[in-house]
Amino acid sequence: MTLNPSDCYAIRHLMTVCGDYARQQAQIGFQVFEKGVDDYVTTVDRALDQKLLTGLRALFPKDGIITEENRATVRQFQSTQGRLWLIDPIDGTDDFIHGRADYAVMVGHLVDGQPQAGWIYAPAHGRLYWGNPAQGLFWQEGEGSPQSLPPVNPPLVPGQGWNLVIGDKDERRFGAALMAQLPGVNFVRLGSFGLKVLQVITGQAGLYIYLNGRVKLWDTVGPLALAQAAGLVCCDLEGKPLGFTEPQVDPDTVIHRQPIVVGWPQYVDQFRPAIQRVVTATVASLA
Repeated sequence: MTLNPSDCYAIRHLMTVCGDYARQQAQIGFQVFEKGVDDYVTTVDRALDQKLLTGLRALFPKDGIITEENRATVRQFQSTQGRLWLIDPIDGTDDFIHGRADYAVMVGHLVDGQPQAGWIYAPAHGRLYWGNPAQGLFWQEGEGSPQSLPPVNPPLVPGQGWNLVIGDKDERRFGAALMAQLPGVNFVRLGSFGLKVLQVITGQAGLYIYLNGRVKLWDTVGPLALAQAAGLVCCDLEGKPLGFTEPQVDPDTVIHRQPIVVGWPQYVDQFRPAIQRVVTATVASLA
């Protein structure tokens, strides 16, 4: 990690300014547009996308930058070597649209095809999280001082319940079968990919699975940099490490081709095989 302290401060300031703008606009009102099937964007997403792009370009003019709402920037996935920034102006847009709190502004730093740093700001909660595998994890509330964020590995006790973070679409498709096959499981539901990963980092859950096949690099790079800094396992259903380059990522859309499992090692070891069997059987039954 080669970012100097002034750059790190500037990124945190940019994130909080953008997130606070989103929180203010949520109270004032905004427009919503449909950009695909069950996929929406707001005027706030677009404004923050440009603000973050402009801010990071000023800080890192030699680096590649990909943003969710400026699709022309996706070409940099193939043309940029070395350092690449990923911007998700509002992660959890559905939650933002419906006035719920679990959305976030996210930035991730990908270096030589590996997540190296991430920033997640939850405006409705007033909390900014950031870190990298070399220096650890930190958080800040409001204008308070930065604090260390110690990861919490929740105990896995036989016969007691445990929490699995899962998205709405995956729960509708696989939830009943997972409940039947995973002893003691309780589902945790919230919007943002980044905030879901933080549920595992902070010990609110032991495992997070994403099976929907739509998640993109701007959703994953920042949160998974934090997950790796926390010591979590980041793999697919076969236990293979997640990739952030071709062929594991589609070069035209930057969609992950691998299903995603993020969790504490003992949870991944114990439950990943059963989850893989459930997914395989469910998909086969629907074919």
